[in-house]
Amino acid sequence: MLRTRICELLGIEHPIVLGGMGSATSPELVAAVCAAGAFGVLGATRQSPEEVARDAAAIRAATAKGFGLNLLLFLERPGQYDGLLAARPRVVSTAWPTLQQDLGSYVARAHAIGALCMHMVSTVADAKAAARAGVDVIVAQGTEGGGHVGVMGTMPLVPMVVSAVAPTPVLAAGGVADGRGLAAALALGADGVLLGTRFLASDEAPIAKGFKQAIVESDGHDTVVTEIPDVANGQVWPGAYVRVRRNRFIEEWVGRENELRLRRVEVSAQLREAAKAGDPDRGAIMIGQTAGLIDRVEPAADLVRQISRDAEAILRERLPRLLA
Repeated sequence: MLRTRICELLGIEHPIVLGGMGSATSPELVAAVCAAGAFGVLGATRQSPEEVARDAAAIRAATAKGFGLNLLLFLERPGQYDGLLAARPRVVSTAWPTLQQDLGSYVARAHAIGALCMHMVSTVADAKAAARAGVDVIVAQGTEGGGHVGVMGTMPLVPMVVSAVAPTPVLAAGGVADGRGLAAALALGADGVLLGTRFLASDEAPIAKGFKQAIVESDGHDTVVTEIPDVANGQVWPGAYVRVRRNRFIEEWVGRENELRLRRVEVSAQLREAAKAGDPDRGAIMIGQTAGLIDRVEPAADLVRQISRDAEAILRERLPRLLA
């Protein structure tokens, strides 16, 4: 069985973490990942303190394992972090702060309740700042990932971050969806992986069937990094672009961003309706290039176990044979 520092730190069997992908996570998905021996993180950015408390209780009712809650710092609302801490997660997961936000203060408050801090970065400079702030785990996310990403690939970013923040453990994110990716991340010096797109194509993921089918049908080449969904939703992410599937919605607005700003309210409403209906042509499907590695929707627990088994087999059987 694979054992890394992340396993010891988080009390898990497999060095695999579910990314806190906002409304694309749910108590059911988090509990399934945790119960399988990995670590689940619930996206809590859009939730009120009451909703966070409700979902934390639902996770605890389904599993005795620890879990995390994720907050996108630049979208924080007054009282929201207090509500997140009141839910007493094992891990407080954060990402995308503004330059004006003091990450160290968030870390200190989380540590005060006995929680660990995990922070996602897309640059070495941000990783160093997170280490200085005292975070316990740093997630190095490459641009191959789905949703909001930076511009550097996972392969060079992860080892640079590992070297820059040692001995703080690092998780690799972006471009990983199977045991091969996990084994590669470990070879790069990471202590595990954080997965997003792979868990979107799971039975428990709270997204429409049409979106899940779009992931299965994708060859990974049909994604693009753009600002179009953010323009439509009236949001400016600090230092990030968004990787989405290139579909009819994206094609319609490429090169027409100024007009999109004028019609933002109308188009944003259309996006919400497309998400509810699971319309793969009109929705903003935030998936990574790893969609090309996914050919079916499966239970989350099965994914955890298969990814870990496959990585172990590579490390135990294939790689030793390459040594003279």
